[in-house]
Amino acid sequence: MRKIKVGLLGLGTVGMGVYKLLQRRADTMTQTVGAQVEIKKILVHNKNKKREGVDETLLTDNWKEIIEDDEIEIVVEVIGGIEPAKTMILEALKAGKNVVSANKDLIAEEGKEIFDTAQAAGKDFLFEAAVAGGIPIIRPLKQCLAGNELTDVLGIVNGTTNYILTKMFEDGMEFADALKKAQELGYAEADPTADVEGLDAGRKMAIMASIAFHSRVVFADVYTEGITKITAADIAYAREFDSVIKLLGVAGNTPEGIEVGVYPVMIAKDHPLASVRDSFNAVFIHGDAVDDAMFYGRGAGEMPTASAVVGDVIDEARNIEYGCSGRISCTCYRELAVKDFGDVKNKFFLRMQVENCPGVLAQIAKVFGEHKVSIARVVQKNAETDRAELVIVTEKVKEKHMESALRELKEMKSIFEVSSVIREY
Repeated sequence: MRKIKVGLLGLGTVGMGVYKLLQRRADTMTQTVGAQVEIKKILVHNKNKKREGVDETLLTDNWKEIIEDDEIEIVVEVIGGIEPAKTMILEALKAGKNVVSANKDLIAEEGKEIFDTAQAAGKDFLFEAAVAGGIPIIRPLKQCLAGNELTDVLGIVNGTTNYILTKMFEDGMEFADALKKAQELGYAEADPTADVEGLDAGRKMAIMASIAFHSRVVFADVYTEGITKITAADIAYAREFDSVIKLLGVAGNTPEGIEVGVYPVMIAKDHPLASVRDSFNAVFIHGDAVDDAMFYGRGAGEMPTASAVVGDVIDEARNIEYGCSGRISCTCYRELAVKDFGDVKNKFFLRMQVENCPGVLAQIAKVFGEHKVSIARVVQKNAETDRAELVIVTEKVKEKHMESALRELKEMKSIFEVSSVIREY
């Protein structure tokens, strides 16, 4: 029986999951692949570190040993970050090896070079695990849904922020308390910036938008806004409006170009994405043939992410066994413009503290009118002797028009504070 040998770059959380899962599935590989699949070498930073359950003879601290080993046909990169992962992947492809990666940062920023190198070498670069952990989404977009013209991709693609917002909505927590709880449970890092500021989700949306719309979108194209300014008061209003607040990645293919961003959104409770709780992820797509479809599951963690990585390894092992590597390379055959975010239209929820006296609403309406902002709904609450809380919901308006209106509103003496600006879907 033929053995297909794998080199593993990295043995952190995901790398350990990949090792465990390949060991667990070793007995069934001959049936699922038609050959045995086994790890030959594992790159680690420190060979002397004790690793429970890992065959120490497989460990190396020299990545070139994996690249230069002619027996290794599949290289799995789970180091993360741009460098040295990029160099390792490029060298592996040039050396005639197929590569599986979970590296969203690298793909979102340097993907074109990786794909071009893979195509030139006639090798595969597979990356199912780079987006939404264990949820199958890359392969469905590239293959199962290839017969569609996709127009919309919406995603809850960061489990940390979804957990935080769930706790705020269901338990009445403020952001800081919910974040602390997420850190205690291991959902959030000690430095949660990439999660709570929308950067992690932004990289994933760049990847999905590129595949869905067949045109290169890089991370720098994605507008990102996090959840750090969301308060319990905003959550209460969302509940009153029969909605929830989610950090959504939103991508659309319009006649004027691709729209793509990540930001908190007030979304109606009857939308399928509204029911996605805790650390779960989901991706909602619309196509001209399939209509609406949603993919749901665990978006991170050792074994869910390992599930996606090992799925790619098995797929690649089959390709090798049947001599068909390099079948599906980069699918970005279009060159579509990415719209300036200022030209994207959204509905807005605004909460502000204003002077409680006649004429204030008229002043605000006048400013909105001058900046092409149409008001759909006004609610006044918590009126005190000298101030009141005013909530305004707008119709769809260009981001740049809302931004210019807000600048003028914040300069008005009758407005003490613009407390919240949240988009509505």
